[in-house]
Amino acid sequence: MTSSVLRRSHLDGLAVGLLLACSLFWGFQQVLVKATMVDLPPVFQAAIRFVLATLLLGLWCRWRGVALFGRDGSLKSGLLAGSLFSFEFACIYSGLQFSAASRLTVFLYTAPFWVALLLPLWVKSEQLRRLQWLGLALAFVAVLVALRDGLGQAGQPQQWLGDLLALAAGLAWALTTVTIRSSRLADIAPEKLLFYQIGISAVTMPALSWLLGESWHWQFSRFAIGSLLLQTVVGAFASYLAWMWMLGRYPATKISVFAFLTPVFALLFGALWLGEPVTPTLLACLLLVAAGIVLVNRKPAS
Repeated sequence: MTSSVLRRSHLDGLAVGLLLACSLFWGFQQVLVKATMVDLPPVFQAAIRFVLATLLLGLWCRWRGVALFGRDGSLKSGLLAGSLFSFEFACIYSGLQFSAASRLTVFLYTAPFWVALLLPLWVKSEQLRRLQWLGLALAFVAVLVALRDGLGQAGQPQQWLGDLLALAAGLAWALTTVTIRSSRLADIAPEKLLFYQIGISAVTMPALSWLLGESWHWQFSRFAIGSLLLQTVVGAFASYLAWMWMLGRYPATKISVFAFLTPVFALLFGALWLGEPVTPTLLACLLLVAAGIVLVNRKPAS
């Protein structure tokens, strides 16, 4: 299989800017989902978000002339990636019933380690050097320190189940990336790649919400409507589309480490929105994550 897309070996300014913007919004979205739970339960929010984003993506593809249903050899891999993506969210939302959000986040963000371990088995160019592994570990430790207060809380019943579900979610996230980078999906249009994932989620998330017994109601407050619009247009459509575009052009192992910024940004937005204190430890963790990202993306000495 020969790719028609020029793949870069290192991240350029455009990729770094997009990754920072995505991580920043995903951190904000965590707080936004939590704030919207007063009006709408979380999985129901996700169901609406993915259904609307799939419709929006269809309109975008029609306007741009992007074919979503042509035969290009990507169907099997696309269905696998979409199922893994949907399974990830199912594990996250199910796990929240048994574990604190901060504890779940730590296990979820083992995903970049899984990517770094598994992807080189299929794509040799994704192999990390020792210094890059150090950067990956540094970023993860920074997240662990930032979330330490939540980890210190008393455990919930069946917390072990929440931990397992969070680990499964992290593995599913990583396997989604591995599937994309090691298959025909790496060469298809990012719109079609996104369609496989949010399209399947648009079907499975409503079913999961119903199985969890969430209450469905359709009289939304203005805040809930604004929140859903942001989650749909910026979150499930624009930011995910940008992520799919980058997976087709840049090393996945170097992209994945930016995910460590998301929980730290979420804590910062929680402090700004909910009035929680911005501690020196939190700011130090943000700097440590940044240092880890620099180490992972540092070019080898010639």
